[in-house]
Amino acid sequence: MSVPALGIDALDLDGCPIADLGLDFVLPGHPNIELRRGGRDTAVTIHNLHQYIALVTHWFLVEGVSRQFEALREGFDSVFPVNRLRMFYPEELENVFCGAGLGAATHQRWDVRMLAECCRTDHGFTQDSQPIQYFYDILNNYNRDEQRLFLQFVTGSPRLPTGGFKALTPPLTIVRKKMDGNQNPDDYLPSVMTCVNYLKLPEYSSREAMRQKLKVAASEGSMSFHLS
Repeated sequence: MSVPALGIDALDLDGCPIADLGLDFVLPGHPNIELRRGGRDTAVTIHNLHQYIALVTHWFLVEGVSRQFEALREGFDSVFPVNRLRMFYPEELENVFCGAGLGAATHQRWDVRMLAECCRTDHGFTQDSQPIQYFYDILNNYNRDEQRLFLQFVTGSPRLPTGGFKALTPPLTIVRKKMDGNQNPDDYLPSVMTCVNYLKLPEYSSREAMRQKLKVAASEGSMSFHLS
């Protein structure tokens, strides 16, 4: 919104006056739900816009989902009493439900030895394969943001579970991606099966070639199924 010198009456949304948007006090997308009595006959103007925004927000975040949240609470309580959650700090609950944090204060490099102990190799690769050595070395040098992108790409989550790679279930498995005929592995991106933490890695000719392809795949494919 812009605020011209004419005052509040001249407020607009992308050049369109609020009164010309054709809004009334009806929940967007739900023509049968009035936000207030007589809402269908009450136009939204610059003078009641704050009330309209407050009512829409309240409906979508509180009243409109209260039954669903209560059902969720009852279901959770049947497994773990909600009142016992008070014994945990918020940070502890975040780690349990969302995985280990990767903030600046908790950032740790992924040690090559740890990776070798926690990751599996199969279908053309062994722990002694040169591409696997490239792979571990590349991950060992990742910064916090690169770690998050890689995890999002391979596991579908930007965080590891509490316990790190050792707690990843199933373990991260790296296999050789098959090429047809005379195809050059350096021309292809790695692909993944996030549901089983499964990385299909072409047998790249060099560490740098692998690093570049992993970077592109993690940056461009972490939010889609194009590289599955």
